[in-house]
Amino acid sequence: MPKVDKKNKKDNKEKDFAHAVISWYPGHMTKTKKQIQEDLKLVDVVIELLDARIPRSSQNPDIANLTAGKKRIVILNKSDLADETENKRWQSFFNSQNVISIIANSNLGIGAKEVVSKVKEIMDEELKKQEEKGRIKKNIRVMIVGIPNVGKSSFINRIAKKNSATVGNKPGVTKQKQWIRIENNIELLDTPGVLWPKFESKEVALNLSYVGTIKDEIIDEYEVAYHLIDFLNSNYKEELKNRYSISNDEMDAIEAINADYAEKIIKIIDLIGRKRGAIITGGNIDENKVARVILEDFRSGKLGKITLEKVK
Repeated sequence: MPKVDKKNKKDNKEKDFAHAVISWYPGHMTKTKKQIQEDLKLVDVVIELLDARIPRSSQNPDIANLTAGKKRIVILNKSDLADETENKRWQSFFNSQNVISIIANSNLGIGAKEVVSKVKEIMDEELKKQEEKGRIKKNIRVMIVGIPNVGKSSFINRIAKKNSATVGNKPGVTKQKQWIRIENNIELLDTPGVLWPKFESKEVALNLSYVGTIKDEIIDEYEVAYHLIDFLNSNYKEELKNRYSISNDEMDAIEAINADYAEKIIKIIDLIGRKRGAIITGGNIDENKVARVILEDFRSGKLGKITLEKVK
């Protein structure tokens, strides 16, 4: 991934970020996609977990195509990290598309009971029809899908009221298929998180990098942090200033310098680096350290409740 070159900031800013990350596509994701396609024959309902901060970018288009025609519930997970007003707008958007959507927070278990209730509700009519035909369906089978690092394992643990799934803080922890009973007549099939091999835009690639879906080991953290600060400066400036104790005078001084916009963003990053002690020999900024600080602050919610994608 190209790094923001301080000698050529503006040109580098326009480079296609998406092409810098599409070269990776772990083999297990291809295998997982095929397995999901086979397992869909066994399930009645598909629950898709999305990251509430990036509802559009966290929707895997391959999964959307595979699950077409199935009863669906969309979970806006990690809602505690997203803008509350935008959460409601996204929920209204999905509902307007005749897709049941639920705002959730896996860490606190918010939304878990509502999901179970909705599964029963959307299956009620079908179960009654089967009973009328003399068929008694013993179990409702539900598949849960989502991209890596969207919080599937934590959500499953909440909905099952026990540590049923392996939980980790890095994308791709869940590796193998497992059925989990969440109520007497409801069984849940967990699936590993799966991405798709080509991101259609720079925005999608960046959004997935911001939230940690694309592993930090394969991205240039400074490049990602640069674009994140660019976004925050335009959309959440007060949150940015509050987190890093940037005064109005300091921000005004940066905005007043005779330089292009890209240079001003780098000046903000440098200021954050100095305030956070990310200094190396010679008084220069430790770019890797300040980038990690910025990304961690965003991912942990320390920068505030931020939604990167709004309903269009």
